[in-house]
Amino acid sequence: MSIPTEAIGSIPRPPALQAALADHAEGRLSADELTKLQEHATAETLERLEQLGSPVLVDGEQAKPSFVTYPLAGLTGLAPDGAVIPFADGHTRQLPRLTAGPFRYRIHADAYLRDARRHTGLPVKQAIIAPSALSLLYPADGIAGYPREEFLRDLADGAEADIRRCLDAGAHVVQLDFTEGRLSLKLDPSGGLLDDFVALNNEVLGRFTEQERTRLGVHTCPGGDQDSTHSADVDYAELLPKLFRLKVGNFYVQLAGEADPERVLRIIADQLRPGVRVFVGVTDPVDPVVETPEQVRDRVLAAARHIPVEQLGTCDDCGFAPFADDASTSREVAFAKIEARVRGTVLASEALGL
Repeated sequence: MSIPTEAIGSIPRPPALQAALADHAEGRLSADELTKLQEHATAETLERLEQLGSPVLVDGEQAKPSFVTYPLAGLTGLAPDGAVIPFADGHTRQLPRLTAGPFRYRIHADAYLRDARRHTGLPVKQAIIAPSALSLLYPADGIAGYPREEFLRDLADGAEADIRRCLDAGAHVVQLDFTEGRLSLKLDPSGGLLDDFVALNNEVLGRFTEQERTRLGVHTCPGGDQDSTHSADVDYAELLPKLFRLKVGNFYVQLAGEADPERVLRIIADQLRPGVRVFVGVTDPVDPVVETPEQVRDRVLAAARHIPVEQLGTCDDCGFAPFADDASTSREVAFAKIEARVRGTVLASEALGL
């Protein structure tokens, strides 16, 4: 049996879809026309991944506005001036701000999963946003008549439904995107915000059985948008011990872009518990240089010196375009990196005698 390998989620949208998104935002393209282009891009993405030998597919988030805001489409009671996320190159992303309750998911991720599964018979993984990220929608000065405690209960219920619907729809794995975990230590170096994030996520994850949690995972990275990161300068040693408290069976850990991957692997080995699998990042979407299969092989073999092979998997460090308008990485470069990951993981499996 080969070492398992999976993508994280997003893949750059085709140029025609990028243009269509802009046209739709300006009122020059109908919602139906946009949906058709998104469906075509999803089918093409799945076909390309299958051709590259990916054992588990993703839809590339071709129909999501972003990895974090998809549940909000059509939600009223939002203002545009929410939390600002600064990136190392100077650009920012801004979340909306909740202005009224109750908070409800308007879109659940199983809608994307069901569309994807119509186009393939292979296993399909579904990425969702962690409830901790959506907790940032609530303003620091509160909302009259809708206390934070009530918001968090509504948020936890919505996140549980998001996960459960994906499991019921046949997701191979449901992956919670937790990029805000490392960022939280930049916002609050005391670790209090990270503790709150972990507690909220575990409140939701604790509603699932041990068997269901074998199909749940969490992804961590320092962000990846327009070839920049938001928290790569935060020491992983401050995050990983708390990350591994999350009640999931799979961890997807950015590693290829780290300055000292051996140190990170030692930390992971110290936190590893029985029954979980760690997917280590072996390709770096922020780096424009395409890795070779041999480079990937060597990264996998290095990880296998710290992580038992039966608990090891590989992944990309991050999604390639978590926000729909990110065109910093071409679609062809993304697929080339994915092919290197798939082929390099096979090479490593062979070297390990699997």
